[in-house]
Amino acid sequence: MPLKVFRGPKVFRGPKARWWRWRRNPLKRRADVVEAWVLLGAWLLTVLAGALGGLVAARSVEHGLAEERAEWRPVVARVVGRAPGNSPVHSHTSAGERVWAKVRWRVADGSVHTGQVRVQAGSRAGTPVTVWTDPQGHLVDRPTSASEADFRGALIGCLVGVSAAAVPFVAGLALRGRLERRRMDAWDAEWARLGPQWGGWSDHGRRSG
Repeated sequence: MPLKVFRGPKVFRGPKARWWRWRRNPLKRRADVVEAWVLLGAWLLTVLAGALGGLVAARSVEHGLAEERAEWRPVVARVVGRAPGNSPVHSHTSAGERVWAKVRWRVADGSVHTGQVRVQAGSRAGTPVTVWTDPQGHLVDRPTSASEADFRGALIGCLVGVSAAAVPFVAGLALRGRLERRRMDAWDAEWARLGPQWGGWSDHGRRSG
């Protein structure tokens, strides 16, 4: 019959008691108290980092888009030369087809700018096209509406908040794992010191009986 080698006590995990690290217990060690504060700090930093990071990012995005709506202006530009393609009136081209063409516009200070925008295929020279420009007269996309800015700010805020919260959360898990390993090493050291005594007490009890 093969001999079974005793390798120390096995840890049986019963039902978890909530907040046990914060309750008075004569078996609670200093490492348990440290772990309790580490977990509390990690959760607080996770919530604060996520909330603050998300709010700051959302406000920054909304503020930037609001400035764009306030500063960007529509300007009437004119097509330079004839746009590529044929006019829908003289061909089977769809009325919604748009092609790239060179346009020219004048800004408030009197300077003339040119750029490439999409216009209706076959547009003649001088055809008016509405474009959006920044305060310097450069072409920009149409600014987002207030509702679109709110949605974009909320989306980016959520992404930034989750990313910011992940940093203290992962750090807390790593530190907790390190404390867990130290606690298990301490258990092993205690068992190596007290295990033989338990065996001696057991033999003494059998001899006395």
